[in-house]
Amino acid sequence: MSLRGALIGLGVGAILLMLWQRAANAATDETSTDTSADGIDWGGMWDSATDFVNKNIDMNDSNLQAFLALIRNAEGTAGRDGYRTLFGGGLFDDYSDHPRRKVTATLGGRQITSTAAGAYQFLAGTWDEARAALSLPDFSPASQDQAAAWLIRRRGALTDVYAGRLDTALAKCAKEWASLPGSPYGQPTISSAKARQLFADAGGTYA
Repeated sequence: MSLRGALIGLGVGAILLMLWQRAANAATDETSTDTSADGIDWGGMWDSATDFVNKNIDMNDSNLQAFLALIRNAEGTAGRDGYRTLFGGGLFDDYSDHPRRKVTATLGGRQITSTAAGAYQFLAGTWDEARAALSLPDFSPASQDQAAAWLIRRRGALTDVYAGRLDTALAKCAKEWASLPGSPYGQPTISSAKARQLFADAGGTYA
């Protein structure tokens, strides 16, 4: 079989697996703010398949680090305990795996139940996708950073982040993180001006 045929087969298999995972997640966490459940992200699914072949993400890139800091600030996890923060503000102590706790809290004037945890408020199902794609060993801060970068890439925004095209990157990631400007989920968001300030303060450079 040619390399192209093998990659196509891998992509199809990943798509079927992720469709099954999304259905399972919806059944077990249907009241959470699953920011990846806005529809089938075909481009993202293909990215997740090819990540098994090419995992090249430059975690040392200054713009990527600034964008990750922006997300943490927007999610309210920029403090020293951010990487061990549960949805609603509680804390967990075990970094061996996602805590997988369902927490109910009031957000934006309504009650929401979610498994979101960590500096980037990963849902348990979303975390499992990233962990499998990147072969992550645990839920440590380093693993969380890599998983967040993978989600940015899956949204097709990684090259925009590298290039400093902040507004474009934010628009693409607004369906991944409900706190970003333009997010459609009805939760509190930061303004575009605040996002630009956070990005610049963290050392980001605009195109």
